[in-house]
Amino acid sequence: MAIQGKAAKSATGAAMSKYDVEVEARLKALEAAIHSHEGGGDSGDRVEQVVAALKREMPNKFADL
Repeated sequence: MAIQGKAAKSATGAAMSKYDVEVEARLKALEAAIHSHEGGGDSGDRVEQVVAALKREMPNKFADL
């Protein structure tokens, strides 16, 4: 007696393999992580901290930053 499974469907309705489903899930997780970091505002503060440290440690090379 054979059991017939149902393939996952993409947004367009195409059948997706188990691998495709896994890759899609990973891609969505990565995109969500990127979007959560975009609006954080921490990156600008961090850049300013690095620039200040470079100016402090090597003022001759990074004075014009």
